[in-house]
Amino acid sequence: MTAGLRYMEAITRLMQSVQDEELPAIRQAAESTADAILQGGKLHVFGTGHSHMLAEELFYRAGGLACINPILEESLMLHRNASLSTAMERLSGLSALLLAQQPAKPGDAILIASNSGRNAVVVEMALEAKAIGMTVIALTSLKQAASSASRHASGLRLHEISDIVIDNHGCIGDAAVRIDGLPESAAPTSTVIGAFIVNLLAAEAIELLLQRGFHPELFASSNSDGGDLRNERLIQKYKGEIRCL
Repeated sequence: MTAGLRYMEAITRLMQSVQDEELPAIRQAAESTADAILQGGKLHVFGTGHSHMLAEELFYRAGGLACINPILEESLMLHRNASLSTAMERLSGLSALLLAQQPAKPGDAILIASNSGRNAVVVEMALEAKAIGMTVIALTSLKQAASSASRHASGLRLHEISDIVIDNHGCIGDAAVRIDGLPESAAPTSTVIGAFIVNLLAAEAIELLLQRGFHPELFASSNSDGGDLRNERLIQKYKGEIRCL
């Protein structure tokens, strides 16, 4: 079996593990999201490094909830300076500044994605959010988290602080495929499985809202007929509340 097929097999196994073991946590996270939206609030989404892509995955997405607030900080991403982003995610004090700029309030929910859950920025984002009165949802690898110590002064990791923990079931080091001739493994799984999980969460939240008599607002594809008009109405409604619109 080729390396690519072994990767497909690994992803399939992980998706099955999520289905078998994480649906209760995902549904609990969806309930918290629905509760926040019914109270006029939002789901905020945050991650550093490659995990920031999960915030973008849920934001301004065809078929996705309109009231998603991605917390996107360029210094924590990769497109300007990858090595700087690694240093910045270990910087204490940054999360308080970032969250203070967001439309965050008690009763909101925040999903924090971090495969290791060990760096100061994600730990402090969870602590700051809890201090406000937000529900904190962690999306992490419990195997990876258990393999290394926290880099925060508290000694805590993300999953030890959060109200709801969703495990992506990834292996230590994230890369899942061994290839003959290479000492290192290849092909990470956290982004694929993370995108799968956050869209599961969103679908569950949308259904819960409908069951509670609330019609959730969803973005359309901008490339479908009528999509631009539908999206523009939502942009005008939310652009004062969601920084990235």
